[in-house]
Parts: sequence; structure tokens; C-alpha cells
Amino acid sequence: MTETQGNDPQAGLRSMTGYGALSGSSGDWAFSGDIRAVNGRGLDMRFRAPDWIEGLEPVLRKAVQGHVSRGSVTVSIRVTRDEAAPALALNAAQFQATLELLSEIEAGASAHGLALVPTRACDIAAMRGVVEQREAGTGDTAALRDAIVEAFKAALLAFDEDRAREGAALSAVLVQQLDEVARLQALAAEAAGERADAARAGMERNLARLLEATDVPDEARLLQELALIAVKTDVTEELDRLTAHVAAARALLEAEGPVGRKLDFLMQEFNREANTLCSKAQSSALTAVGLDLKAVIDQMREQVQNIE
Repeated sequence: MTETQGNDPQAGLRSMTGYGALSGSSGDWAFSGDIRAVNGRGLDMRFRAPDWIEGLEPVLRKAVQGHVSRGSVTVSIRVTRDEAAPALALNAAQFQATLELLSEIEAGASAHGLALVPTRACDIAAMRGVVEQREAGTGDTAALRDAIVEAFKAALLAFDEDRAREGAALSAVLVQQLDEVARLQALAAEAAGERADAARAGMERNLARLLEATDVPDEARLLQELALIAVKTDVTEELDRLTAHVAAARALLEAEGPVGRKLDFLMQEFNREANTLCSKAQSSALTAVGLDLKAVIDQMREQVQNIE
């Protein structure tokens, strides 16, 4: 008999954090336990289960590996004997041997004309080996192991549901943050365009003054230097890559299976573009947008750390 919680696991994004519980009984044994998981770089599993239940941990370990690809997972299983179950058991072989020995003793005494006091049941029970502390037999532990495994499988479904619920919440937050990145990217493009117009006009004025002040102007060299300055301050590629990263992140949020590592790598790319944008800004408006971008990207990175 088992009491578990959980249904079929939900598809979609999953958090690395989750919980599932199990409880039940088998024969004279009652058991309970839980599955807990938190963030982790790889898959790390820890088991706390009775070592006298042969073959239990390998089966549970394989079951976890079928559901989890990343995170730190702790499985705890507790087993107790039913208090109402008898703690003592009769050793049938020893009991039979004891009765035969008593019969021989009584027969020998009778042959010598001796009358013995009738043997009482409590006297026989007190003899060594007749009554023993009851322990689980091989059949008992096998049945107990099977009951725990079945309850554990159902608890894994509850564990998956818990991770899927949190994953859906994380996905909703990330979608909002990606919307904000897209909005800031558009603002950055607008600010970059205004800055480019102002910079172009300023360079033309400076070039005219330089040409007037130089007796033998090297116009080609001046134009080359101005072109290099323009390239160093152009943020078109960074803005284009930000747009591509937003699209890639949205696609990953809709993908099946574990995507946490890919999202984590993508966050590094987001951060790289935001840093480059700030270094090339050359205007207070573009710098402000770049700093806002960095703040949102940092928030996204925190959320992504929780995704399987």
C-alpha cells in the first residue's frame, strides 16, 4: 500500500529546484521519504536510505537519472517497523529439537522411576534459540524494496510537476525581461542614430578647419583617420547581435528538454554586447541605455541559474 502525490510531468521549461514526497507500507514495515533538488552545475545525487535493503539505491539512482539532467538532488528514505507487528518469532527447528530433547529426558527419568514436574510453555520459550528477535527475511526486504520503488516513481512525477510549475514562472519572468531588452535595443538604435548625425556634422566642421589651417593638407590621410574613428564608435553590429540574441533566447524558452546551459551561455553573449555598447557609446543617452541593458541582463542571468 502506498500514498503518493503527483501526476504526469509537465512539458516545457523546468527549474532545477523541486520537491516530491512518498510514504507507504509493506508487510510489517512503514516507509516515508522525499526528493529535494537545488541548483547545480552538473548532476550531483546523494542518497540516504537503509543499506540493509539490498539493491534499493541503484534502482532509485537510475530512476532519478531518467528524470533529471542537472542539479543537486538529495533522496531520503526512512523505514520503520509497524509497532503493532510482533517483535519476536518462534524458531520452529529449534522448538522441535527442544521438544525431542525434553521427551528423551522425561523417558530417561521415567525409566529410573523419577517423576518430573510437567514442563510449562514459558519454560520452553526461555530456552536458548527457541524464541528469537524477529528480523526481515529476504522475501520481506524484496517486497519492501519493490513498494518503495513504486512509491518513489510516483513521487518523481510530483517532483517533476513542482519543477515544471517553477519553470513556467521563470519563463514568464524571462519573457518580460527579453521584452525589456528589445525595447532598450530600439532606444539604443535611436540614440546611436542621433549621435551619428551629430558626430558626422562635427567631423565635417573639424575637417574643414584642419584643411584651412594646413598649408599642404594630406586630405586622404585625414579622411582615413576620420573613417577609423567612425568604425570604432559604430554600434550597429552590437545592436544587430542583441536582436539576434533576443530571438535565440525566445526560441530556447519554447524548446523541449533541458536548455539551462544554452541560456547561460547566451547570457554571456548578451553581457558582452552590452559592455561593448557602453565602451563605444560616446554620448550620455547611449551610455544610459547601455547601463540599463546591463542591469536587465544581470537580472536575466540570475533567473537562468535556476533553469535545468
